[in-house]
Amino acid sequence: MKSLLRLKPYLWKYKKTLLFGLVTVIASNLFTVVQPKLVGKAIDELKRGLETRQIDEWTMAQYAAIIVGLTLVAGVFTFLTRQTIIVISRHIEFDIRNDFLAHIQKLPLTYFQNTPTGDLMAHSTNDIGAVRNVLGPGIMYPTDTLMTFSMTLVMMFAADWQLTLYALLPLPFVSFAVYKLGKIVHKKFEERQQQFSEITMRAQENLSGIRIVQAYVREKYEIDLFEKLSFDYLKKNLVLAKVQSIMWPLMFLLVGCSLVIAVYVGGLKVINGEMTIGTLTAFFGYLILLIWPMIAFGWVTNILQQGAASMERLGKILDTIPEIQNSNDADYSIKEIQGTIELKNVSFKHKGAATPTLEHLNLKIEQGTTLAVVGYTGSGKSTLINLIPRLYDVTEGELLIDGINVRRIPLEVLRQHIGYVPQETFLFSDSIAENISYGIDNETEEHIREVAEISQIAKDIQEFPKGFETMIGERGITLSGGQKQRTSIARAIMRNPKILILDDSLSAVDTYTEEEILKRLRTVMKNRTSIIISHRISTVKDADMIVVLAKGQIVEQGTHDSLVSLGGIYSELYEKQLLEQELELLK
Repeated sequence: MKSLLRLKPYLWKYKKTLLFGLVTVIASNLFTVVQPKLVGKAIDELKRGLETRQIDEWTMAQYAAIIVGLTLVAGVFTFLTRQTIIVISRHIEFDIRNDFLAHIQKLPLTYFQNTPTGDLMAHSTNDIGAVRNVLGPGIMYPTDTLMTFSMTLVMMFAADWQLTLYALLPLPFVSFAVYKLGKIVHKKFEERQQQFSEITMRAQENLSGIRIVQAYVREKYEIDLFEKLSFDYLKKNLVLAKVQSIMWPLMFLLVGCSLVIAVYVGGLKVINGEMTIGTLTAFFGYLILLIWPMIAFGWVTNILQQGAASMERLGKILDTIPEIQNSNDADYSIKEIQGTIELKNVSFKHKGAATPTLEHLNLKIEQGTTLAVVGYTGSGKSTLINLIPRLYDVTEGELLIDGINVRRIPLEVLRQHIGYVPQETFLFSDSIAENISYGIDNETEEHIREVAEISQIAKDIQEFPKGFETMIGERGITLSGGQKQRTSIARAIMRNPKILILDDSLSAVDTYTEEEILKRLRTVMKNRTSIIISHRISTVKDADMIVVLAKGQIVEQGTHDSLVSLGGIYSELYEKQLLEQELELLK
């Protein structure tokens, strides 16, 4: 239950409204708890009237009017209770959900590489919902229960302390049963939530990878696997339901024992003249008022145990400290960057890896120049460019921009001035215009069309049914690979960045389109820094400088002509691609 303590800041934010809600709980109970005593007095008055054959109708009407009035007032305060405490729980749910997403967005790439998306989705839906129950019913009902229980006990002891003690004999058994069953509920609920995460993860992967599932005719395999996961979820739900189903009947049984004891002992007292029939009736009224608190005690325990289990799961994520964030010596006076990049003896090693991905790199890229990076698969090209926007942090050496260590530049400033087109193109399920303008807030239609022309996607968009307002489906599923890449390039240059990074982002376009894009980019990126990764020599041959990576090290560096004449890896790649082009022409 300690995990629930982290909700205190959220509750404190709404402390005034919450305090008002607690006052309404007390008021509602005050007007409710006096009603059985008035009913008892009315019964005694009626009994006297029957015995003397002189019923005071005016007095009986007064009792009835007062009881109805108290019920209405108690109902108003109950309404206000729900309008404060339950509404607050919804506001806090909103706050938690936003904080959860904000925290997730701060986590580094390595976290998402090791955490399934479906698992995070389950946390943001089911777990946050369970926590909300703690903040709504979990606060309202315990407070209501405690107030009802306390006030009712006072009235019961005032009516007959001996009968009260007899009637409360089953209570210790209630507490023991709730304690034992509550621990089981916590464990079983946690297991159920974990299984729900697995189902969500599998469903998300199936929907995202539907093309692969259909292409490999694995529909039945996926259906069978999902059915197995769902059946395991069903079994875990049934186990949890069995535990919870024991708690409710047990509460009713123990409450029933209290009523039986009260009927027997109270009946003897009435027969012996130690108690009036009205007092016994009032006593039964108080016992009935205690039924809900005793039952609610078990129900609230379930809510609290489930909420604690969910908060514990959420806490593990919220307690994850982002590895990449603004450092203590960040210089917030830096508002922009110019684009000169320098690597001084830079190395990078993934956690748990046996060898570094990059090792002892020394390189300087002057502002306004274009650097091309080539090399075989796995040489560390993508890792190198991921260091610049600090998607990864160097593990050794220094990465400088404009002569300043990149860790001293505020993350927001650094990334605002970088246009990045990753190797794996990602587009949102939105219109083409929204995807192109994603990186800025004040876009204009003219600017969107301008960058679309530069990236050579404009002519394709003109053929779409709704032009720039065409919806492209999840992850841009309605576009071809080349169209996705050109849309991503348009999105990057829309920001008018000081540094443009293209990570093999022209691989799906033909050589003519590639040449047109590069020609326009050279004009756009004049006096700005460009870094291009490509397997095609035609893409990089006009770069101001070309570096060749092999096993995480720079093994060759120079211009296209100097590297060709060197006769190394670059020359080998160039000759292979020339041969491939000649073979294509012969077909």
